[in-house]
Amino acid sequence: MTTHVTRARLGALAALMAAALLSGPATATAAPSQNGLDNGIERHVPAHAASAAAYWTEERMRSAIPADVLVADNARAAKNANPGKVVEAGQPQRVQAQKPKATGLSPISHVGKVFFTLGGGNYVCSGNAVSSANELTVSTAGHCVNEGGGAYASRWIFVPAYENGRAPYGQWTATELITTSAWANSGDISYDGAFAVMAPLNGRTLSDTVGATGVGFNLSRGLAYDAFGYPAARPFNGETLQGCTGTARPDPYNQTLSQGIPCDMTGGSSGGPWFTQGLQNSVNSFGYSGVRNTMFGPYFGTAIQQAYQAAAN
Repeated sequence: MTTHVTRARLGALAALMAAALLSGPATATAAPSQNGLDNGIERHVPAHAASAAAYWTEERMRSAIPADVLVADNARAAKNANPGKVVEAGQPQRVQAQKPKATGLSPISHVGKVFFTLGGGNYVCSGNAVSSANELTVSTAGHCVNEGGGAYASRWIFVPAYENGRAPYGQWTATELITTSAWANSGDISYDGAFAVMAPLNGRTLSDTVGATGVGFNLSRGLAYDAFGYPAARPFNGETLQGCTGTARPDPYNQTLSQGIPCDMTGGSSGGPWFTQGLQNSVNSFGYSGVRNTMFGPYFGTAIQQAYQAAAN
């Protein structure tokens, strides 16, 4: 059974469409952080912010490459994984599939596509508007803002409720990108979470325009999740929202702190939200070649909570 990580076969999941649009900051904590790490954050002001919206034409959005290619795979990803405290001992076990096939969904106002430029290439991810004091915060994956121990993205925009080239709520431009130090400095996939602060659009905040979901940290493991995203790699085309649902299981190889849920989403759904108990509690992050139809997401503990707090305020 291989321990190599694929190029982040990211996925998104199905069912919680109307879950908890909260008007004010909404976070939840329960029990001490299970990742035991307080490793700081990294902040970055993306280049070309002023011209980002004009740059992202419909043609460029359709031709953007799924950002899973930016996630180091195989030996490098395994090397950089920091398992910390072992979550579960024993022999590796495949995550049992529970309706792993994604379902096409109607657009959800606060879930959308993310577009950015990095290293001269144009890339696409997914994201979600989360409740925050500034009403301008978007959650996504760390590798959708930084390539992991390397360069940061530029021309970063969020397009809520994207569908077939349509942007009903406009294109929102990021003024700041924030991720964990563990991801930005060494590409540790266990901490592949990030947040973007958006500029107001037409005099309005993001939350006032599309709503925002609560976000939870340090919750129990093994919860049931509904997650969403815009997979763009085959057999999907990135033009419509997709979703799956299932119960989270530990990393079967114990080489990361991430959890896996059953889903066949592909690249482009990176950064799409996972919801449980009406709160966002992870994002689509990566997949293993030896564990089919399973999407893994980082545990939302202390490290990712710090990134959220820095972005939200």
